[in-house]
This record gives sequence, structure tokens and C-alpha cells, in this order.
Amino acid sequence: MSTSVRRDFLKTVVAAPAVLLASEPAPIRIDAGRQLFVDDYLISDTTLSRTFHKPRIHEASPVLNPETALEMNNGYCPVACPFQDGVFYDPKDRLFKIWYHAGWFDGTAYAHSDDGIRWVRPKLDIEAGTNRILPRRDPYQRDGAGTWLDLETSNANERFKMFVYFRKRSPEQFRYGELNNGPVRSEGGYAYVSSDGIHWSAPVPTGRCGDNTNFFYNPFRKTWFYSIRTFNNRGRVRSYRECADFLKGADWKKQDVTFFAAADNQDSPDPVLGYETQLYNLDAVAYECLMLGVFAIHKGPPNDICEKGGFPKITDLMLAYSRDGIHWDRPDRTAFLACSQKAGTWNRGYLHSSGGVCLIVGDELRFYFGAFSGISPRLGVHMYAGGSTGLAMLRRDGFASMDAGPGAGTLTTRPLIFRGRYVFVNADAKRGDLRVEVLGADGRPLSPFTARNCLPIGIDATRKQVIWQGADNVSSLRNRTVRLRFECRNVELYSFWVSPSESGVSQGFVAAGGPGFDHSIDI
Repeated sequence: MSTSVRRDFLKTVVAAPAVLLASEPAPIRIDAGRQLFVDDYLISDTTLSRTFHKPRIHEASPVLNPETALEMNNGYCPVACPFQDGVFYDPKDRLFKIWYHAGWFDGTAYAHSDDGIRWVRPKLDIEAGTNRILPRRDPYQRDGAGTWLDLETSNANERFKMFVYFRKRSPEQFRYGELNNGPVRSEGGYAYVSSDGIHWSAPVPTGRCGDNTNFFYNPFRKTWFYSIRTFNNRGRVRSYRECADFLKGADWKKQDVTFFAAADNQDSPDPVLGYETQLYNLDAVAYECLMLGVFAIHKGPPNDICEKGGFPKITDLMLAYSRDGIHWDRPDRTAFLACSQKAGTWNRGYLHSSGGVCLIVGDELRFYFGAFSGISPRLGVHMYAGGSTGLAMLRRDGFASMDAGPGAGTLTTRPLIFRGRYVFVNADAKRGDLRVEVLGADGRPLSPFTARNCLPIGIDATRKQVIWQGADNVSSLRNRTVRLRFECRNVELYSFWVSPSESGVSQGFVAAGGPGFDHSIDI
């Protein structure tokens, strides 16, 4: 793996307190996953500061534009982007796969790619000459959706899972391929399963839910979470239905749904628009040692104002982190991906994350997302026109780093337990040096794993083994309570882990996958 990492992302800096915990709870077992510094969970004391990093937009963006007749929507509201939907890497046939919204309120389509940049729209047998994967059900129209590649299932017929929210229009007023804004007779969600991601089972109705409902898998609890749009006095919020079986769990009742998350007073209104914020959507995936969430924060304007003005509403994407998938920590309240809000740009507004959230490609994470320009070939402008697919890139584990300047800085972990043999770090130390020391229960360095014996790290690498003179590995420390102390100078430290192999596998979760990963975990 290359150790060259691009550094052209923005930063948000938050100072970390010098002492974070007055007393230590039980040791933390770190056998599964790269240990990230997105919060204070792993830290006992430090003189380093935390920086939250932002991705760069890939120069090929948008990587998927409306082109086909299905996507062009008769010129009304062209759309070719995830509206949640899903982007995954399928190790079975070594392809990137995207399920996406094709033509506003029209099709659910599929495309694949060898590199995740150039996409092929195969002609499928669902509707001749198109890449549609669900047949038309006039007068039903799709809204939000979700798709998941389930690598943990033993049932080959349920390898792919999907949820779609439909609105049923009045048959007398419905016209396919036109904008249908008349009365809605009914609306609701449907769950599907598939062996190939193209041919789907009969739809299973879900319990009551709002549009832009979706779902994700929580491997820490071995359960499926339907992320359900509900409402309170703030407007749009999120509730959840947790279930062990995706299809059986779709039949929920009101008492099965639990409040999940909402925007709050730390989600500041847009300084120009001024509307109170709402939680528009919540996507999530297991990445390494935790659940990574994307909160779409709606900043206005209301739908009627956007409809009159012909411009998309503003939904910025922000990150959240969870150790259980239920309770979310949002330490950085600035946008991870923000709407440009500029007329004429492809990403003017209405950003949507994709099911699976991100993929791992070499030293970088890829975030595919939907964005709307508001440009309509037929109408000039429309709030739901011009949907295309963007791609954003971030260093692997690069959500946050603990940083040291020219002066020496240290970070000491809480007590840890592991079964691995080799210590690895993800760090940028090319302008300085990094050493690691292992401390015993009494706080004293354990020989030979001292800072003096540690070979200094002075490169930028997302996977670099820590080596001590006089020791081949740390297997003698297995299942002992220890701490790690990182001594840094001009270093950005992103993560660490203890691997069972010199290859540096983490045994953590790999989000929506990527080349080189045949399973849902890095093994």
C-alpha cells in the first residue's frame, strides 16, 4: 500500500484538554478495529490538540450525471444520484455498484464501475433498454430509498436488501413522465431482498413512516435499524425500529418505534437563511471500531418557498460517531460536506448521503453523495431538478487527528487490553517524529517497549508498524492491562491498533467495502 497521502483538505481545530479523566474505568479491549481519535474515549491525558478534517471533492465530480431518457425525466427534473439508495464494493465480482434515483420520483436504477469513477449503465431485463431495477407501478412514485450489500448473511437470496418509500397519486391525475403534484392517496415504505441486486422479491409493506426513511446494519448488535423520519415540535427528526430480521422487522407498530436523534441548538441556523435547523436524514455504517453516522441537517428554506423560487433546499452533511449505534456523539458541528448555495453549480443544494456511507480505496475513503443544481432543461429552474452524484475523498481514518507542534507533546491512553502482536499507527510524521511507549499498570514503561527503544517514525503513512529494538512484537503483553503513550513532535496522529499480523489487518469493519476486502471486516 502506498504511503503517499494527499493533504489538501480543510481543517477544524478543537483544543483537547490536558487531563480528560480523573479516574479510570475498566480497561478497554481493542482487538477489533483501528482505534480512532474522534472523541476522548481512548484518552487518559494529553497535551495534543484535536483537529477535525474535511474531505476534498474529487476532480471528476459529478461522476454520474443525468443522461438517459429515464434519468432526464422528459426534461422536467433530471436526476441521477443517490437519494440515500446505496454505493458498495461487491467482492464477488470485483465491482463498485451504485443504486440510485433515476428521474425525479421515477426510477430506481443500477450502475457498476471498475474504478468507481467511470460508471456503466447496463441494459437490464426489468424494462427493455434501461437500467431500471424495479418495474413501474403507476400511479406509485418512489421517494427516498436505501440499499445494502449484506456480506454477513447466510441466505444467498437475501444478499442485497432494499427499502423504498412510495407515494400513490390519484390515478385520474397521474401522468407518467410528468410532474405530478396533485393529491396523494397513500404513502408508505416497502422492503425487498435480492440475490443479485437487480431482480427483487415481492415488496413487503413496512409500518408507518415518513419520506426519506432508510435503514442500515449494526454489526455490533447484529441487528437492522430502520432509520425512520418522524416529527416533533422542531419538525423533522429521526426514530428507529431495531430488528434481527430485515423483512420480518419491517412490520412495525407505533410501540416498536423509538426516538433516535434530532437537530439541536448547537446546529446553528444558516446566517443568511435564518431558519431553525432540522434533522433531515440519518445514514450510518460500521467503520473500524465504531458506527459512523451522517446527519443531514436541513437549514431551509421551507418547501413552499423553494418551490416558488425554483431552487433546492439546503441540507448539509455532518458526521456523528457512536459506540453502539444508538447514542451519537457529534463533537464537530461544522459541515463535513456543505451545499455551495451558488446558482449554476451542480452542488447548489439538497445533499444526500448514500447507503453504506463510504468505501475504502487504498489510503483514502470515498464518500458518494447526491446533490442538486435546481436547473431544469424544460422549466428553467425547479427545486428538485439537476440531481447528480458527487464524490468526496478523505484520508483513511482521517476524520480527526491529535496534533503536536514543534514542541514535544504526549498522549497517554486509558488502560487497554489486546490479543494482537503488532502495533500500528496511522500518522503524518514526515516533518517530525513519533515514538510509542508501553506503560504497565503502575504507569512505568515496560522494557523493552520504551520510547528510547522505539525506532522513530518520520514518514506520512496510513499503516505503519511500530518497532522496538529488542522485541519482535508485543505478544508478551497479550491480555495484560497496559497503556500506550505516544510521544510526538510535528505529528498528526489519526489512529492506532494492534494487529494479529505483520500485514497490519485491523479486524475492524470496512464500511461499504473496497478493493482488497472480501468480507465486512479487515481480515
